Amino acid sequence: MSTALILGATGATGRILLRELLSSNEWSKVGEYGRRVTPEADLPPNRGNLEQKTVNFENLEAAELKEGRWDVVFVTLGTTRGNAGSAEMFEKIDREYVVNACKAAKTDDPEHKQRVVYLSSGGANPSSSFLYMRSKGLTELGIARLGYADTIVFRPGLFKGAQRADKRLGETIIGYLTGAASYFTNIEIHVPVLAKAIMKAGSLGSSGLPPAVGATKAGQEDAWFTLVGNKGALALGQD
Repeated sequence: MSTALILGATGATGRILLRELLSSNEWSKVGEYGRRVTPEADLPPNRGNLEQKTVNFENLEAAELKEGRWDVVFVTLGTTRGNAGSAEMFEKIDREYVVNACKAAKTDDPEHKQRVVYLSSGGANPSSSFLYMRSKGLTELGIARLGYADTIVFRPGLFKGAQRADKRLGETIIGYLTGAASYFTNIEIHVPVLAKAIMKAGSLGSSGLPPAVGATKAGQEDAWFTLVGNKGALALGQD
């Protein structure tokens, strides 16, 4: 069995992904680390292998993430400019915290082949003129440069059934309208389907993804990753 760390388990996708991980027999230990963690009352009964830790992202060393020797690191952490309060704080939380946490969770043991799975956004582009899409694209590259044995990035479509009140839906629509034409088919996805797809990708790895997922190599020199679009997430999550 493998161990799994989830960063950002209190968001729309993260909370369902956490339940998927806890209900699966594949994970010997599940870690939920974040600025806040799931309250006891909201946890499922089958949580015996869960380890929770509140993390100060300004002092990641104290969190001792790498000591967990996590086999798979799932990242569903993110925010919006509105929730962050400013563009500067948005980039700090959405990109700096995410990349730094992934770096902190990477072990120093070259024999330990770790995998990282990052939930990005449809339309993510490091050169985008839109802050949200640019930040997601730069975060993808930042994680890919960390040297994990396997890096998988999900760029889902419009969320259906998301239990959140922020403005990410509008920002995602902007992404589609500014160049992500390939997403105009199968542009919606139910959050539980996405969460299941993310867990399965973490389990299977890039090399084990079924052809129907249509995963592609993306990124740039020294920052390559496996990209799963919305159509692929639907295929993987509904299988």
